[in-house]
This record gives sequence, structure tokens and C-alpha cells, in this order.
Amino acid sequence: MRAVTFWTSQELRESSRRFGRATPGRGHRPAAVGLIAALVALAVAGCQPTTLVGFNGSRVALYEDRDVAYASVSPAQRLDLYRPLHPDGKLPVVVLIHGGGFTGGDKSDLDDTAASLVAHGYAVANVNYRLAPEGVFPAPVVDVKAAIRWLRANAAGYDLDPARFGALGESAGAYLAEMVGTWGHVASPDDAALGNINVPSTVRAVVDLFGPVDFTAIDGQLRADGCPASALTHDSPSGYESRLLGHQITTVPGLVWLANPLTYVGSGQVPPPFDIEHGQADCTVPYQQSEELANGLRAAGGQVDLTVVPGAGHGASYPRGGRFPAIVAFLDRYVR
Repeated sequence: MRAVTFWTSQELRESSRRFGRATPGRGHRPAAVGLIAALVALAVAGCQPTTLVGFNGSRVALYEDRDVAYASVSPAQRLDLYRPLHPDGKLPVVVLIHGGGFTGGDKSDLDDTAASLVAHGYAVANVNYRLAPEGVFPAPVVDVKAAIRWLRANAAGYDLDPARFGALGESAGAYLAEMVGTWGHVASPDDAALGNINVPSTVRAVVDLFGPVDFTAIDGQLRADGCPASALTHDSPSGYESRLLGHQITTVPGLVWLANPLTYVGSGQVPPPFDIEHGQADCTVPYQQSEELANGLRAAGGQVDLTVVPGAGHGASYPRGGRFPAIVAFLDRYVR
């Protein structure tokens, strides 16, 4: 349950100035009417003022629209939209994509990132997507693309700028962000069922935090890095990537090729800028995966910032908070 923040008198006065201003010579009734109408509209839309905790532990006041359906094929197709209380014009948007090995995780996992981005003036959409076994490739990719299309199609109602979208993902979510970055311009046969088919699902920049790229290379790279034998599970039938594809990855090389984001770069299509970050001590997804992605994107003419953090691991072992200033600087450069 979210802790609701009640507006202060100052916030109400600022909201009054935003939603309705008194007309000279007619008193203050129009401002009050405008404010009440705006608050009623927000309540009807499901938008609520609330707070989230950011990386530095401070509480960020924001608007929240929870569990918004961006498609109707699966109950998993929901997002949480967070926006600043007092936006300055149309808002740039960052789509956040949680990790969890394609089989778990939830959009709330990146709420600290969302809060910190909202504090910097971004609207943030935390996206859920179909998980394996329901979400077999390409379903999770198609879902994130559909969420982007829905946000663009409904941008006017939320003060969003449809021209300024970025994506940020962690682990499995980073893989989905990679695919949006390289495959977002390609129409999929599955897109039509999820709606807004004529709306673009591209983004202006991608932040990739330790995502996989080349599935069948992972175990060999982990072995070369001296990771324990217990980590060498990606080639197995129960490995994360095998569950995403619905087949053991070692038996379906063609499908592995289709699932590789680098398959879709080149041929005159320049990818958007990527900020790729990885821990050198990651024994879940080896850092060489990010190096391979960076090399491929650069070869296709893409702009890439690659950071490999010595001693850092995977997930909670990666210093997202410490790296946030560099991440938001990248987004400011290419999305804002």
C-alpha cells in the first residue's frame, strides 16, 4: 500500500495557479472551480498524489497511476505511471523494465529508480510484461513495445512528450530494453493484437544494466571468468534463456539468433544511443555480454557509453544508486 501524501497549502495554491486562475474583477470563484474540476478529473482517471523513496532515502512527492492496462491480451500487461506534481511543460518519459530472469520480478522492483527520475523531472512508466511460461519469446518484447505505443497514444492526457522517450532495464529487463532499442522500429505480427498498431514503439536512448545478449555464449564466458559451477546453468533446459525461448537454447540456434538484439542492427538502421553498464564480478550475466553488445552497436554506427565496474556483481550487488548521476546525465543528454 502506498503512503498518501496530503497536499500542503502551498501545493494547493500552486495547483490552483496551474488549473485555474481568478479572472480580474470577478473574485476568486473561477480559480476554486477550476481546482475542484481538476481534482475531480484526477480522481476519475485514478491519478493520486503519493510518495516514493529514491536512492538517497528521501521521499519524492509525485502523481501515481497504478496498474494501468496498456493491452488486454494478458493480466500481466499493466504499468504504473509516475509524474512530477508540478511539471514544466510536456514531460520526457523513461520506460523502466524490471528483471527477474524472464520468470519473475515486478514493476515495483524499480520504484527507487522511478522516484529518483521523477525528482529530475521525468515521467516514468514501470512496466510489467508476460513472464515465462506464459511469456515465451517474443511476447515480453512485444509487450514492452505495446506499452510504449500506449503511452504515446495517450500522451496528451498525461502531459507526456511523445517525441522524448527512453528505456531503462535491469538484467532480463535490460535485454528487453536492448530489443526495443534495436527492434523497436520493426513491426511484429503480434503487435496488432495489443493495439495502437500505427504508433511508433521506438525510443531515443537505452540504458542497459547488465543484460544478456548472446545466450549460448554465457556459460562459456562465466567459466572463463572463474565463476562457480553452480552458475553455469544457462545452457540447461531450465536456464533462464531456455525458459524465455520455450526450448533449450543449445537445440534452437535459429531461435537464439532471432532473439539476439544485434541481429537487428546494421542495414542502414542506426541504433539509438546506449548507456551499457555491467559489473566485472557478475557471475549471473558475464560482463563480456555487454562488451559484445557495445562492439556490435558501434560497428552499426551507434553511440555507446560502456562502463564496467570493478568488483560489482549482479542485481542488488550492482551500485545503481552510485551510478545514478551518470545514468541520469546520459538520459538528459539524449532524451530530455
